[in-house]
Amino acid sequence: MVLQHRAGPPDHPRHDRYEKVLATRPVITVPTFTLGPERDPFAAPGNGAAYRDRFTGPYDHRTPAGIGHHVPQEAPATFARAVVDADRL
Repeated sequence: MVLQHRAGPPDHPRHDRYEKVLATRPVITVPTFTLGPERDPFAAPGNGAAYRDRFTGPYDHRTPAGIGHHVPQEAPATFARAVVDADRL
């Protein structure tokens, strides 16, 4: 959710405490999947290697083909499958 906030107005006081924690780049220990959609206009597709070191728990990265920035809206079945699969990481 905080990542979504970053695309919005900067410096919203409601998110200050989260931004401070994220600024320290803490590792994420829970099972996690990341999605780097193939046609995201804001980021080049990749394999997640640029941030892989931040995830110390079970991890999976997927690059959905033909999908833009909003995976849950553009490919709900792909997104749901990743959520279900994360439970098995």
